[in-house]
Amino acid sequence: MDKFLIISFFGLLMVAHAVAGKMVHDNIALLGELENLNVEEENEVELFEEPSWTSERGGKVLVNVDSFGAAGDGVSDDTQAFLNAWNTACSTPKSVFLVPAGRHYLVSATRFKGPCADKLVIQIDGTIVAPAEPDNWDPKLARIWLDFSKLNGVLFQGSGVIDGSGSKWWASSCKKNKSNPCRGAPTALTIDSSSAVKVKGLTIQNSQQMNFVISRSESVRIYQVLVSAPEDSPNTDGIHITESTNVVLQDCKIGTGDDCISIVNGSSAIKMKRIFCGPGHGISIGSLGKDNSMGIVTKVVLDTAYLRETANGLRIKTWQGGSGYVRGVRFENVRMEDVSNPIIIDQFYCDSPKACQNQTSAVKISQIMYRNISGTTKSSKAMKFACSDTVPCSDIVLSNVNLEKKDGTVETYCNSAQGIGYGIVHPSADCLTSNDKDAKLAEPTRNEIVHTEL
Repeated sequence: MDKFLIISFFGLLMVAHAVAGKMVHDNIALLGELENLNVEEENEVELFEEPSWTSERGGKVLVNVDSFGAAGDGVSDDTQAFLNAWNTACSTPKSVFLVPAGRHYLVSATRFKGPCADKLVIQIDGTIVAPAEPDNWDPKLARIWLDFSKLNGVLFQGSGVIDGSGSKWWASSCKKNKSNPCRGAPTALTIDSSSAVKVKGLTIQNSQQMNFVISRSESVRIYQVLVSAPEDSPNTDGIHITESTNVVLQDCKIGTGDDCISIVNGSSAIKMKRIFCGPGHGISIGSLGKDNSMGIVTKVVLDTAYLRETANGLRIKTWQGGSGYVRGVRFENVRMEDVSNPIIIDQFYCDSPKACQNQTSAVKISQIMYRNISGTTKSSKAMKFACSDTVPCSDIVLSNVNLEKKDGTVETYCNSAQGIGYGIVHPSADCLTSNDKDAKLAEPTRNEIVHTEL
């Protein structure tokens, strides 16, 4: 080998080492960012001591809905009694808005508006039920049932039940009956435009559509909440977070006909811990980007969850034609049992009776970590990264992922997705580290990457 060739060879080798070194450095930096991704806890919600309001020494003013004429027989309309009690409780410092145990209160669509006096407690021990007939619903309040807004420093608690009586709404859904027009339906419980709110111990069930929505709010804590709706009830998301920041969901059990938890546009600093999900469509970021809209979700952490017999596991879903980004997400310590799509990124989401048109713009998805994820899958494609050719997914990190199929082999599907893996990664996700389409475990086809809601 002549001198010129030797120099050229060593020059190329040094360049290769430099490129490899940069990749390692970038990967280490990315892992550090995702490792340190935490919802800030130092600004923990400052509420107040949970009241011993049953004691005369509790210093609380008890505002019982029964005292304002509520019948509590499940037949009489108690809406006005609830509103009158609310107006008193909201304007009285240190008050307890009480829905007593052992009774059923029929309440129509109602807005409970703040701001309220300091240290309001909403104590729900009885059952609040919605009117069962969709035809009798107030068209001016078509999308809400119990809507609380502009609250600050408020505690919702109790062993009571919020029951949306949703069966007739579900039966008239276009997803149940294709001949019916698709229309929105009420959300059972909404907390809107509020801050420093805590919800503890309630049961929300059989909502007309979404069960519990947190909207345009900050510093919200949800503990030990049970959400329940039948597996075949359409669009009954368990807890839906939109345009909200600094939200913690902890020790919640959710089983519905749609996403157990859905996080959509304008949301950041969301932490979920010790979540049970099933049945349902899994834990989802999205959908985002519908009708060419912008969607932004950042800083989401799921730590410790069990998903059983759900249609999806950990899902990010976006429509073609959207813009914005999902960035900085860590899913960890998750166990799955018989989940259809344990890990899925779907940038071709299409929840529409008609096929969605192909579009080049997309919501950018990057810096997504899956760590300590294990369990069983119903699908042979245990991991699916179906990303846009023009706006690829990047910086996906897999660490200690082990997914098995009880009666067959498993594989990973990639389209326009890039990332790294370390520790155990099963099935192998080599397709993430290659830019060569021929290296993919499954060659993309239009049938593969155009998805509809499950």
